[in-house]
Amino acid sequence: METRTRRVPTALTAVLFGAAFGFLLSWGQFTSPDRIREMLLFEDLYLYEMMFSAMAIGFIGIRLLRRFHVRALVSGDLVAWVTERPARHHVAGAFLFGLGWAVTDSCPAPIAGQLAQGVWWSIATLAGVFVGIELYLRWQERGVRAREPESPRVSAEPAAQH
Repeated sequence: METRTRRVPTALTAVLFGAAFGFLLSWGQFTSPDRIREMLLFEDLYLYEMMFSAMAIGFIGIRLLRRFHVRALVSGDLVAWVTERPARHHVAGAFLFGLGWAVTDSCPAPIAGQLAQGVWWSIATLAGVFVGIELYLRWQERGVRAREPESPRVSAEPAAQH
């Protein structure tokens, strides 16, 4: 007899988890530009404490899920990942992320919460995120085109008869 598990649609799950995540970011004051600025200037360690405690719980939790061969609730896939050594593009991405964070007093996650709270200049931050994504995609596309072999040229002259 075949057993089928009923799964919640992915889009609905994403909306529910996204709303919960946004609420928790706002409640934890991660959407406050003043709180973020104080964190970046090392004047207030509250957000660091929140982030590091969440990372510790996540680090332990994800390893326990993998160790006990747990499957993801939405997709049913085994919890797994691939580890790779940091490369130059990781360092460059981290630098750009940190630079954007320092300039805007925000990272991508709290932007929606800031918009919902009426932080009007977060529209500029959101625009910066979209511009960055567009530039990255164009850069990736240019790299792919540069690696593609050139197509053979078609000559207008008939091929020589042997």
